[in-house]
Amino acid sequence: MAAHVEAINKRPAGKRQAWKDLGAHYKKIRATHLRSLFADDPKRGEQMTAEAVGLYLDYSKNLVTGETIDLLIGLAHESGLEKHIDTMFRGEKINLTEKRAVLHTALRAPRDASVIVDGENVVPKVHAVLDRMADFANRLRSGEWKGHTGKRIRNVVNVGIGGSDLGPVMAYEALRHYAEPAMTFRFVSNVDGTDFAEAVRDLDPSETLFIVSSKTFTTLETMTNAQTARAWSLAGLGNDEKSIAKHFVAVSTNAPEVAKFGIDTANMFEFWDWVGGRYSMSSAIGLSTMVAIGPDNFREMLSGLHQMDEHFRTAPFERNLPVLMGLLAVWYNDFFDAQTVAVLPYEQYLKRFPAYLQQLTMESNGKHVTLNGKKVAHQTGPIYWGEPGTNGQHSFYQLIHQGTRLIPCDFIAFAQPLNPVGRHHDILIANVCAQAEALAFGKTAEQVEAEGTPKWLVPHRVFEGNRPSNTILAEKLTPEILGKLVALYEHSVFTQGAIWGIDSFDQWGVELGKVLAQRIIPELESEAEPTLAHDSSTNNLIRRYRRLKENA
Repeated sequence: MAAHVEAINKRPAGKRQAWKDLGAHYKKIRATHLRSLFADDPKRGEQMTAEAVGLYLDYSKNLVTGETIDLLIGLAHESGLEKHIDTMFRGEKINLTEKRAVLHTALRAPRDASVIVDGENVVPKVHAVLDRMADFANRLRSGEWKGHTGKRIRNVVNVGIGGSDLGPVMAYEALRHYAEPAMTFRFVSNVDGTDFAEAVRDLDPSETLFIVSSKTFTTLETMTNAQTARAWSLAGLGNDEKSIAKHFVAVSTNAPEVAKFGIDTANMFEFWDWVGGRYSMSSAIGLSTMVAIGPDNFREMLSGLHQMDEHFRTAPFERNLPVLMGLLAVWYNDFFDAQTVAVLPYEQYLKRFPAYLQQLTMESNGKHVTLNGKKVAHQTGPIYWGEPGTNGQHSFYQLIHQGTRLIPCDFIAFAQPLNPVGRHHDILIANVCAQAEALAFGKTAEQVEAEGTPKWLVPHRVFEGNRPSNTILAEKLTPEILGKLVALYEHSVFTQGAIWGIDSFDQWGVELGKVLAQRIIPELESEAEPTLAHDSSTNNLIRRYRRLKENA
């Protein structure tokens, strides 16, 4: 086992003294209401805040006292969080089960930085790929790059799945305000044929370029969609195999497979095994993002990511935004038994941000054993979910306000709108403030009665309050701010994983279903009735599918 793991994880999280102290502290304060906490400390709303690199975090509406924060920070120290952070940024192989470094931070390091992996400074290679990406993006955006028939490329379709899709589609939607208006961008990930059919329904093959994103160029879903895209493109371009090189580029490390597909390997953009898929949007996986918003805006996003990286690496824990958010997540997950976290961006452009965070958080920390292979004795990753405000207010907020489950919330808001329209933005921000206030303080039976509500109706109109939330406020959604938000959550996830003593960077849980699918595919497709050796349910479903398929 790696020496740094032995040094950091001497005891399971639940056996640490700080964990025990937090358990005792929880019993003391669990019945305390936010109404009392604010009444006892008139400056709480000003003091329980932290600000860095253009993001302002108000965590005062959490079920914590100053003592809670001190104990949580003590847990971080006892868990060796400083050492965890140092080993990641130093390029040690902290992805233990895959024996890989974890260096998405190197993807946004400045040119003059040095990040050593296996004795080599990887930063020059990172910037060489970024420069190639920028050259390609500029040629495509300017019209210099032409399709097979000499027409300008007006449509870009990104083909990927998981981190090769969720990052690019989230970033494109988030930064759509900055995107080239003369170009159309689509994203295909689902192996369901409908996803591809709808993506290309109104596109002209002679004006369409596909970016196929797959590290190995063998991922089943991605390559199935890529082969369908290839056939669609060829059918529209006279079945000339030479056209592929003008209408397909690759983000991959497998040059032989890329060439076999028909893509010129000069148009293959590389990334490395120390980049995890869900952390890869700032690598060549972000090529579609760079084409959409331009190289300058893409580099602004990288700058935002790097600024948050440096804040996380150097700031004291009591002022460290990702550390505070990560510790609060542990507090609710493991002491209040909160099973989910709602992420509620009050910015329509961030509509895909909660979906992006689902992979980032749940694929990272959905683990049942520690780094040394022992079963965890506590809960690990909570379920992340959400929708943009104010839409969510008219659907699931009812459960958050008056339901029986405790659901911590992250509100994300911006002081300046990208599309100012009358009073819209003031109304939007009023709702952010109002929802956080209502969740925290609720409405007592006495207040409801004072409004003249009939006694029988009073219980239905009571809001218990004491529902915790963070509010993250920034000036405006820019590429730089988006980078900071992404890195904020990346490092919050890292903090949680370090406390729990798990490997936040492998994802073996996605493998078993893939292996079984490869076994089942020929059983669904064979002309002869297959001999099945699954459980009775799976066997029955396969047989029923085959019968229904024959009726088509």
